[in-house]
Amino acid sequence: MIDLTSGAAAERFAQLALDLHDSDGMEETVDAVVEFALQALDCSHAGVALVVSGRQLQVPAVTDPVVAEIYALQVGGGQGPLAESMREHSIVLVRDTASDDRWPEWAGKVLELGVRSVLDMPLTTAAGTVGVLGLYSTRLDAFGPDEEAIAHILARHASVAVASARQEDNLAQAVDARKLVGQAMGILMERYNLDGDRAFAILRRYSQDTNTKLHAVALQLIETRKLPD
Repeated sequence: MIDLTSGAAAERFAQLALDLHDSDGMEETVDAVVEFALQALDCSHAGVALVVSGRQLQVPAVTDPVVAEIYALQVGGGQGPLAESMREHSIVLVRDTASDDRWPEWAGKVLELGVRSVLDMPLTTAAGTVGVLGLYSTRLDAFGPDEEAIAHILARHASVAVASARQEDNLAQAVDARKLVGQAMGILMERYNLDGDRAFAILRRYSQDTNTKLHAVALQLIETRKLPD
């Protein structure tokens, strides 16, 4: 585990910040967070769950199938520390899954997977909670004040990196969508001798009439050379 009193700790967190900044997209960002957690905290398993579609959770990065199973118990409205951490924007610690009585069904299943202690740390920005960093150990009471302090610093780095990666991904998707719409407009303009405004109006009308996103209508036109029925 990292010794926060040593100069090496600052160097490792500085390197993490650089690695997160250089990550290419969301997947690489959360993978870097998980790998750092395993090394810095000496935990058995780690994972990141991100908030999508309002309050739903998806699991983009886990170290092994055990974490995927633990998350699956809570994704989609289930009860457990991950769900509470996301909902309350708070740190949730489970010292011993064998004796914790807050979520008995969850704790029993997690204990069967060999996990004895859990630390869920919210990834929070000014806009709200973007996800949760989950840390797991096969050891009883593995996460004390020092581990929690390291996890807190890691979560702060991860929160900014995840928010930035999500914004970049959204911008990239928006650019791709605009490119598709532009190509589809070009097809309509050439085929029917239309100006740009008229071509866009046709695409938008088909999008509304068929309850299909505009970029999907554009993609279908590009691929089939036909508008949706």
